[in-house]
Amino acid sequence: MSNNHNESAHSHRYCVIMCGGIGSRFWPYSRSGCPKQFIDFFGTGRTLLQMTYDRILPLVPAGNIIVVTNESYADIVRRQLPELLESNILLEPARRNTAPCVAWASRHIHALDPEASVIVAPSDHLVTREHDFEKAINSGFDFVETHDALLTLGIKPTRPETGYGYIQAGEKITGDIHKVKTFTEKPNAELAKVFLSTGEFFWNSGIFLWSVKSIIKAFEENAPEIAACFNADLMKGKSSGQEAVKSAFAASPAISIDYAIMEKARNVYVETVTFGWNDLGTWSALYDNSPKNSDANVTQNCNVLAYNSSGNIFAVKGEKLVVVDSLKDYIVADAGDVLLVCPKAHEQEIKQIVNDAKVKFGDKFL
Repeated sequence: MSNNHNESAHSHRYCVIMCGGIGSRFWPYSRSGCPKQFIDFFGTGRTLLQMTYDRILPLVPAGNIIVVTNESYADIVRRQLPELLESNILLEPARRNTAPCVAWASRHIHALDPEASVIVAPSDHLVTREHDFEKAINSGFDFVETHDALLTLGIKPTRPETGYGYIQAGEKITGDIHKVKTFTEKPNAELAKVFLSTGEFFWNSGIFLWSVKSIIKAFEENAPEIAACFNADLMKGKSSGQEAVKSAFAASPAISIDYAIMEKARNVYVETVTFGWNDLGTWSALYDNSPKNSDANVTQNCNVLAYNSSGNIFAVKGEKLVVVDSLKDYIVADAGDVLLVCPKAHEQEIKQIVNDAKVKFGDKFL
């Protein structure tokens, strides 16, 4: 049963799920053929993409949920979200980071509904407190529907994390919403401790809300070269649809929405939130968010005999039995044709390992 009053009040609300990444830090489990957003990491029967969709459903009408993904993932998206309208799957012809993705989706939505407000969310994050998430997003929508504002969600930090970017909150506007003072790249450990102690800094979640008018204006003012590629004409003349998109992506610079818009625009705000958020960017993040056995080992749906071993994460596909002795704080990930054994402390090097594998073996193991 849909709540009609609610439906009409929220009929201008849209969601863009960004689903084009390769997730190379989760290699070899996450491969270019099936990246991490399409994997059921927690054995719940729902992948990260499906969990993101489920989380948005109470907030936005189902027909207003749009997934932007690489054209090579079209079939996986259709298979995992069969309820998605075909016209709501936007297929990127090339990888150009998040700014062109947002510019295109914004034009697409504006053509459908110039009064739209939008939440932009990555497809591969974890949120553990759904109810708090819904409250925060509804407040965010209310704000961007009444202000010319680009709103980002800042997560209250729980530790001096060096793997995230930070947002410094300035003057309070209303409720949990503040003007943004500064964006800061990933800090070193010392600086992260300082950030934590001031209480002014929040993790940059990469989740955004704005009206479609505000974001298009922000592109025109702050990233005119992208705005020129994804202009209003792109959305007309449906016959040349994908061809026009191809040339727009070919001409567009590859840049993140953070660099292109958020760090330059003057009307940027942050809503400070706590809803059990994790960007599941690394094996350690997955380890931290998974149930552990009495030896603090995590086994991802696989068979393991571990002796004198603790703090490990085992992710092994298929029926293989994994036997280890005296292993501590390691990642053991087996994807059939690739076996990775790597200390959790060195996981930042996995991206480099993927590059080395590409240089030596081409795309065979990617």
